Amino acid sequence: MLRKLHASGLALVVGLAAQPAFAETPDQVLAAFQKEAKSTPGFQGFSAASGENFFKAKHGKEWSCASCHTDNPAAQGKHANTGKPIEPLAPSANAARFSDPAKIEKWFKRNCNDVLGRTCTVQEKGDVLSYLLAIKK
Repeated sequence: MLRKLHASGLALVVGLAAQPAFAETPDQVLAAFQKEAKSTPGFQGFSAASGENFFKAKHGKEWSCASCHTDNPAAQGKHANTGKPIEPLAPSANAARFSDPAKIEKWFKRNCNDVLGRTCTVQEKGDVLSYLLAIKK
């Protein structure tokens, strides 16, 4: 009997350890970007205005962020190539945005490559997130 209880307790602990990491808030994500950026020479902070300019401009490739996410990131977008619907990007309109660190990195990596042809810098990520956080629904 004691052996069964011990095995059950061990299974519970292993099961809890396998749970996904707790969600973060967009502000926590921005704080992590800021902590990373502070090691960059000349870092002066993030700018929502720079983030908006970055979001709406084309950067050497055919697309901008707004090509799929629209000029209003609080609205639903659609993929410029496939037409697949994309939920709003602004956290004020979609609470799930910027809450899962793995998804954040996955989508920044994929989208920055589509728009820039390279990985975004932490400055670019922080500026864009600052802009998205400034958008009110």
